[in-house]
Amino acid sequence: MPIPEKEVKLLWGRAAGTCSNPDCREKVSATSEDGSSYLTGEMAHMVAKHLGGPRAEGRAGADTYENLILLCPTCHTKVDKAPTDYPLELLAYWKSAHERWVDDSLAAPRFDTDEKALAAIAGMLAENYHYFHEYGPKSKRATENPESSAHSIWMARRLDVIIQNNRRIMNILESNETLFDGELRAEAIRFRDHALAYEQHAYDRLEDYPIFPTSFADLVRERLPK
Repeated sequence: MPIPEKEVKLLWGRAAGTCSNPDCREKVSATSEDGSSYLTGEMAHMVAKHLGGPRAEGRAGADTYENLILLCPTCHTKVDKAPTDYPLELLAYWKSAHERWVDDSLAAPRFDTDEKALAAIAGMLAENYHYFHEYGPKSKRATENPESSAHSIWMARRLDVIIQNNRRIMNILESNETLFDGELRAEAIRFRDHALAYEQHAYDRLEDYPIFPTSFADLVRERLPK
């Protein structure tokens, strides 16, 4: 049976789409010459699913987030071909250290002007829009060819790019609140309501949640220098 979708989402989201080996941290997706994206990451079992497999001594591992680690193909091969060199304790350390590194990378810088803060936010909003436009449920790729890889790419990108960008944007808005006027602060609250609910929806589907406030993106763009 395939790994349950919720476990996949947790793994990709918390690893931010990068190899969990702290000496590697390679981005586990790529872009082809025609501009389409594809996934290269592999969800490795820290304890193999079958007895006799890597690190499965006396017990088999489960298809759960707790027993999975996101790796690039090279690191996955290494840890499974030489399991004694990569014991369970080491892989568990890699995973926890990598997730702490991801959390630290989301820390918001403090800016000395609102223009600099808004420029950083605008860049992340543009990146989010790119993936939504190219691979989202209403994208040309998805609607014209339901059997394409657009869905799997979209599922990965919303976890390792969009949700991460949303967190960074919320942190910038909070850490630099004194730079913004009342109108932008009000729009920031609407964005925060959307971002928090959207993240919950991505991991555990909600019946309804606040849609992305386009007025927030419009205001950010309006405030940037021409």
